[in-house]
Amino acid sequence: MFRLFSVEDTVRIPPEKFGKPLEKVAIEQIKIKYENMVDEELGYVVLVVNVQIDPVGKVLPGDGSTYHKATFQLLTFYPQMHEVVEGEVIEITDFGAFVRIGAEDALLHISQVMDDFITYDERHGVLAGKESQRKLAKGDLVRARVIAVSFPKGGVGGKIGITMRQPFLGKLDWIKEDVKKAKGEKGGAREGL
Repeated sequence: MFRLFSVEDTVRIPPEKFGKPLEKVAIEQIKIKYENMVDEELGYVVLVVNVQIDPVGKVLPGDGSTYHKATFQLLTFYPQMHEVVEGEVIEITDFGAFVRIGAEDALLHISQVMDDFITYDERHGVLAGKESQRKLAKGDLVRARVIAVSFPKGGVGGKIGITMRQPFLGKLDWIKEDVKKAKGEKGGAREGL
């Protein structure tokens, strides 16, 4: 889920940046501090937008920098537990797949792909179900549920785990097949009555 947060902070403008447009330098400093940060409360910070800088700054004794009050908004991606997400498979490995959901990559462990014995075909870069013959490859679009989210204390990294082992989750083509199959079974039962 994407969210927008309003933030107030103080921006330090170092002396070597004096003479350059204040707003441009302040935005640059805010982006360095916030963009790509991972925070337990905010989630994954994607973008800084709508920056407003107070042109009157303060100078602290012993520091030649100026400090300006700033208000801005942070666009963040915060995956919720049990949230259903859609994404693209960006990598297949022997232990599962990585799926790009929102602004981050989630791990789809091999045990969470489908209810079938799965083999990894390294040559073709696919995970294949033994009985179902279903295959998952790079570039496939999938629907999954978030089952694990961790935010590190240091503000870098983070992990998202997803599953496709629930009804109407999986590769989008598989879901279409399952829906057709379910409609066919219901239609056939009605015709027999």
